[in-house]
Formats: sequence, structure tokens, C-alpha cells
Amino acid sequence: MSEPYLHNRAQRAIDECRRIAKMSEEQGRTTRRFLTAPVREVHALLRARMEALGMTVTVDAAGNLRGLWLPAGADGCRLLAGSHIDTVPDAGAFDGVLGVMLALELVEMVKAKGLALPMEVVAFSEEEGVRFGVPFIGSRAVAGRFDTQLLGLSDQNGVTLEAAIRAFGLDPGRMEEAAVDESVLGYLEIHIEQGPILEAEGLSVAAVSSIAGQSRVTVRFTGQANHAGTTPMHLRRDALAGAAEWIGEVEALAKRTDDLVATVGRIDLVPNAGNVIPGVVTLGFEVRHAQDALRKEAEGSLIQRAKTIANKRDLNVEFHCQMDQPAVPMDERLTAILTDAIESLGITPRQMTSGAGHDAMVMAGRVPATMLFLRSPGGISHSPDETVREEDVEIALRTVWNFVERLAAAFR
Repeated sequence: MSEPYLHNRAQRAIDECRRIAKMSEEQGRTTRRFLTAPVREVHALLRARMEALGMTVTVDAAGNLRGLWLPAGADGCRLLAGSHIDTVPDAGAFDGVLGVMLALELVEMVKAKGLALPMEVVAFSEEEGVRFGVPFIGSRAVAGRFDTQLLGLSDQNGVTLEAAIRAFGLDPGRMEEAAVDESVLGYLEIHIEQGPILEAEGLSVAAVSSIAGQSRVTVRFTGQANHAGTTPMHLRRDALAGAAEWIGEVEALAKRTDDLVATVGRIDLVPNAGNVIPGVVTLGFEVRHAQDALRKEAEGSLIQRAKTIANKRDLNVEFHCQMDQPAVPMDERLTAILTDAIESLGITPRQMTSGAGHDAMVMAGRVPATMLFLRSPGGISHSPDETVREEDVEIALRTVWNFVERLAAAFR
């Protein structure tokens, strides 16, 4: 496959991502939440591209845009490929969308080369969880894991999930029809790493071996609000001081535990006045690791440490578990094929754990799934500064082409 051939495809995918980034709810910023007006613009662009390729295009009840390429004489047992088209507020251009555009480039290559491999490209409607507070709405539907109770969720304007789906011209009563059946070879997702590892190691791409498990917990320290000028230090029940001590413990535990990441990312303070001792502090913290046993051990240790600190400082402490997401391994066979495809290019065949959740994590519960990461310059994502290198996108295309050639041969 010639250099100009792939170079042009990589450049086109990048250009289209930047074009889609302008389809936004906000002027000058990329913000595109589940089934908002800009999603229609994205659908129109992608539909035109799919139809030009001769794909059969549908939109399922969750708002996922789906294009099916079925070569003449093929048996219909297909490879799914894609990613999501929703964003966080003030996002970059490549998170999710690049995976959809590269999947379409891959279909065009399969068609041009006459490879008898049916493919379905899925542009998932929702992955980030921004509008309704629950992520993976799109892939939950395709994986047959959509809970109809989610239809009652409301966004910040009081619009329910069910109402949003109906307003988009879809029927939430047909959600079960979105689920894929057994005629799927697997799911391939190409995604920017959203972290600094590949750049630090000087690598363009890597296969994802697993997606880390996550624990999310709300912790509330309760002491006594009081006058900051008249209450001596030894008689204080300062909830923020206790919380601050515990936050240091969170960081220290993560630093001494290999591959563990732990973060306190939210603090709510009451009464939040400069001359009042804080009476109540509510924290949101999370722990992630590829091994669930180590993650749960760390979570338990941090909860016990919070209790010890609270007892020492005469505080009360409460805990509420918000998420206990087990680690999800990628399919060993597909990941081995993907790793071989990387190595065939003369690139170090790196496998790595994803610290972030992805649609592949949900799809893996239904079909064999694998992921290809490509380098994120500066390790930056969920930011307007998010970018990609053209040469990395080209290498990703080379890799997935080698992957589908091997996949087609393996299932022939």
C-alpha cells in the first residue's frame, strides 16, 4: 500500500475531525451532548459519506448512526468498528470522532482492495455521560445492556432521556432492536490514548490489553462550623483539615502502589466562608487499576484511613459508593492479531492498559472486542489543545488494514 495513498487518507480523517469539531452547541467551543442539534449535523455528514461508499445507513433507537458494508457474495458475518461522536464541554476534535472517521477510511480500503469482509461502522451517540450523568448510552444499546429505567433520567433543563430520544425522531420502545446478534466477528475501536505513555516511550500506536476497573466513592467529613477568630485550634472540629489530611493519604497510597491511580477530583465545602471553620466537606474520589483485587484493596485502605483520621479529629465520616466497575479485558485472540499487525510494520508491539473507559469496555460484554491506541501529543485530551500527529494516524491506518487482512484470513 503506497505512502501517498495512506498519507492522503490520514490527512482527510484529520480534516474531517476538525470540520466536525465546529458542529457544536457553543460558538467557539466544541460541545456536543447526546442528541442535541449538532448531532444532526454530524449524522448528515457521516450519512453522506456512508451512502457514497454504498453502505446501508440506519439510526437505532439510542441515536447511534450505523452504516453496513456488505460485499457481494459475503455471508454477513461482520466486523464492527467505530467510536463515539458526543463530547465533553470545550472538547478537542479527536476524542471518539477520529475512531469513526478511521473506521470509514478502513471500509473504503476494504472496498477498494476487494476484501470480502463485511463491516458495520457505528457512530455511538453517547459515551461521555455529560447530558444525563450516565455514560455509554449508545454502546449499552448496541451491546443489549440498555436498562429502560434510564429513560426516566433528566438533564439540567428537566428533559428526560425518553423525551430527548423522541424529540430526535426515534422510538425508545424499539431499543432492543439496537442490540447486535451473534453474526459479529468482533468490535474494533481506534482511539487516541488520552495520556502520556506512548509519547514518553516514543511510540505511535499500541494495542489495548484491558480497560482498568474503577471505584468512585463520595466521602463526607462532618465536624462543627464555628467562628474562625474565637475558636482555639485545640478545640476545633475542622472538617476541611481532616479532609486535607486524608487527600494527602490518597496521593501517597497511589504513589507507592504500582499502576494504581487515585484522585480526589471534587470538593464541596459548607459553609465556605473565609472566617468560618468548615463544618462539612464532601469529596468525590476514584481509584483505578487493571487488577480488581488491588483496586478494591486500595479503596478499602483509604476508607479505613478516613475513619482513623475522623476519629482522631472528632469528626464523623460517611461513604457512598457511586461506581464499582470491574476491569474489562480485551479479547485475547483479536488483541493478538492486532499486536501482530503492529509488529509487521517494524514497530515495537506494545500492549497497555487503558485508564479511561471506552465503548469497547461495554461492547466486550457482548462480542469480542479490541482497541488500538494512537499517541496523544502532550498527553492532552478533553481539551481544545487535544491533537494528533499525521504520521501516527497513517500508522494507525496501516495497522488496522493489516489487522483486517489477518482477521479475514483467520475466519475464511
